Amino acid sequence: MTPITEVEGRRLALSNLDKVLYPATGTTKGEVLHYYAATVAGPLLTHLRDRPVSFLRYPDGPDGQRFFTKNPPPGTPSWVRTTPVPHQEDKNARQVVVQDLASLMWAANLVVEFHTPQWRAGTPGIADRMVFDLDPGAPATVVECCAVALWLRERLAADGLCAHGKTSGSKGLHLLVPLEPTPADRVSAYAKGLAVQAEQDLPDLVVHRMKRALRPGKVFVDFSQNAAAKTTATPYTLRARPEPTVSAPVTWTEIEECRTPGELVFLAGGMGARLERYGDLLGPLADPDRAGRLPDRW
Repeated sequence: MTPITEVEGRRLALSNLDKVLYPATGTTKGEVLHYYAATVAGPLLTHLRDRPVSFLRYPDGPDGQRFFTKNPPPGTPSWVRTTPVPHQEDKNARQVVVQDLASLMWAANLVVEFHTPQWRAGTPGIADRMVFDLDPGAPATVVECCAVALWLRERLAADGLCAHGKTSGSKGLHLLVPLEPTPADRVSAYAKGLAVQAEQDLPDLVVHRMKRALRPGKVFVDFSQNAAAKTTATPYTLRARPEPTVSAPVTWTEIEECRTPGELVFLAGGMGARLERYGDLLGPLADPDRAGRLPDRW
């Protein structure tokens, strides 16, 4: 029998709690739900709030079928909020907005990665943050990503912008910058300009084009996720990797001192201690007083 639980007055059917989702660590679905409910619900909800969510679903674990969905899944409860989103072919398109613990647990029960755009519901295409996805091409690793991140931090600071880092939860690193509301196409143009400049200044380390033949041994500075139609892994989401890796906020000291890839791999079981030690390192992203203004360039 599927257990029924009540979360903030909402009745939820939580299924297959003993199912092992991550065979490498023996992590069960019940442990995944506990991670979201008891460890990261507060900061995760901060970063999900008012943003339409796309789901990468992996109901049978990372080795099973994966599929990406933006539409509300069949059976979405009526109390889960949705919001209209721009769509070229469907002017009635909507996506889920995860605003509370009950909605978070309903979504987590589907076994998903959470992905969100750089804009909020109600202002599609008007970004309040900028992202750089630093993706290493083997044999480069997150260690090389850290070197690029330090260059970008300095360059952004010269323009009065403050960058914050998190792991992708996969191979790379994400840099996030809080912004005053800015059209996404302008943010994309600025981010591309910095990516091009990074390649010019660090030609042996950086590539700004996605072409795979250019990427071995270098870090691809992906600026494209600033486009209004694109999304990025939400802070604190688990990833569909062999182990329950987290897209985890990191300190600049950790970035500066990283010498091996394993130093920036964080699993679900360690996030509680990190939050106790550091709090939400990405909290400034949700503070309008910390938002920067793009310079008139590019």
